[in-house]
Amino acid sequence: MSQQRADMDWMLKDLAEGVPQTRHVIVLSADGLRIAQYGAETDTADRLAAACAGLQSLAGAVASELPHSQGRMRLVVIEMDGGFFYLMAAGAGAYLAVLADEGVDAGLMGQRMRDLVARIGEHLSSPPRREGQTA
Repeated sequence: MSQQRADMDWMLKDLAEGVPQTRHVIVLSADGLRIAQYGAETDTADRLAAACAGLQSLAGAVASELPHSQGRMRLVVIEMDGGFFYLMAAGAGAYLAVLADEGVDAGLMGQRMRDLVARIGEHLSSPPRREGQTA
């Protein structure tokens, strides 16, 4: 495991343990590939990352309808029976996703996610893949 990956794992763990009721924390590329995770089985993290790619694309399409938005999404929050889902832009081509239980403090979660993105945004960037390049 690289030092950068170990640092990212520690920071994701810090977010998950610092906000009670957090279930899963995932970093993903814009095309839905899991980069890092905490608290989720690999299959779960992969499914959530793939779903996030569609969600960020939809959010970007909606954002493009607003003047001066340039079609970029910053944060999507979905409230569901049993919990909340957060998706935040986290660098060029990367996103931070969190799944949390119903009792989560939404304000604290948003603040901690912004803090994490600000601290490690450059490490969360995922350059576009080129044809023939593997993840």
